[in-house]
Amino acid sequence: MTKMPRPDVAVIGGSGFYTFLDDPREIEVDTPYGKPSAPIAVGTVEGRAVAFLPRHGSAHDFPAHTVPYRANMWALRSLGVRQVLAPCAVGGLQVENGPGTFLVPDQLIDRTTGRAQTYFDTGACHISFSDPYCPRLREHLLTGLSEQQPVDGGTMVVVDGPRFSTRAESRWYADQGWAVVNMTGHPEAVLARELALCYATVALVTDYDAGVDEASSVSMDAVFEVFAEHTGTLKKVLGGVVAGLGSDRDCGCSHALDGMDLPVTLP
Repeated sequence: MTKMPRPDVAVIGGSGFYTFLDDPREIEVDTPYGKPSAPIAVGTVEGRAVAFLPRHGSAHDFPAHTVPYRANMWALRSLGVRQVLAPCAVGGLQVENGPGTFLVPDQLIDRTTGRAQTYFDTGACHISFSDPYCPRLREHLLTGLSEQQPVDGGTMVVVDGPRFSTRAESRWYADQGWAVVNMTGHPEAVLARELALCYATVALVTDYDAGVDEASSVSMDAVFEVFAEHTGTLKKVLGGVVAGLGSDRDCGCSHALDGMDLPVTLP
């Protein structure tokens, strides 16, 4: 049997994004934090070895608040992954960010509660997170999305779910100047940083959140419908981005843990 190549790039698929690779082979991975959402698929994108993981499971088994985020990120790193692209569906909080908009966030606000959000439960280990997304991966995403005229930057506020926001909550988020709202962006991003991974997301706006205007009211069916309309574009763009990524990481992500006495052994 041909030895499977070791992937250094991964794509984590969000709602409605369950396939990505050519000739995938599934790998069962155990971690100190349990099993990931699904077996990790390793295949190729334009000849490059890439890992793919459906964030919510292969049949959307896990709502956002129960996704095994620590297991997911640990499993990817254990297979050799060092760069992660994480597309997601979001609600637009500003009228200029309507359904169909692609936005590459540069900031994150955590409004979740009770989620395990670190690997470091003992000792003094404080990770810099002032800029939560890899600047190099962000530039690759923006370039790859140039035909779609993506929004460069914006704050993604992450809420627990599985319910959508009330109108009052949505108006409050919008009044803060935040761009989009999502249920999965945290703790995924901070766990990637704790594993010294490069990580960035491209957010597809599927709806206006409930308080953006009086007529807006989010439904799950509408979210999946809009995401499905743009899945082909998203796959094409990500395929090009993945194929064009280098392996040399000249950003600060790989040095996130330099000088720290870690209480865990990284895979």
